[in-house]
Amino acid sequence: MTEDAESYRPVILVVDDEPVIADTLAEILKRTGYTANAAYDGESAIQAALNAPPQLVISDIMMPGLNGIELCMAIRKIFPDCKAILSSGRSDSSRLLAAAFSAGNHFVFLPKPVHPKVLLKHVAECLGRS
Repeated sequence: MTEDAESYRPVILVVDDEPVIADTLAEILKRTGYTANAAYDGESAIQAALNAPPQLVISDIMMPGLNGIELCMAIRKIFPDCKAILSSGRSDSSRLLAAAFSAGNHFVFLPKPVHPKVLLKHVAECLGRS
């Protein structure tokens, strides 16, 4: 393996309108060897993605403004290979997910609360590192 391949750290964008959740998940990912950035709403997440293109977005679904599904669809228009993990603790998000799936959008969904080991397993799978 080359030095570049060994030092490569995938960029993950974590988005949640609860800053403590976004910051905590980003810190867990950083300690696991990823480059992780946190954003607290859809609009700032798009700007963060433009500044540091992510290979994976982890987003809450239910947020003011752009919801997590709309956010991931917008980022995928810019970065088509970007993977997405969506999470929610609210039952009303299932309607939004069903509409997105029926429109041909595919996301990994994890119900909140998500245990860090479960999240890291799905992150590794999404990034082809399992």
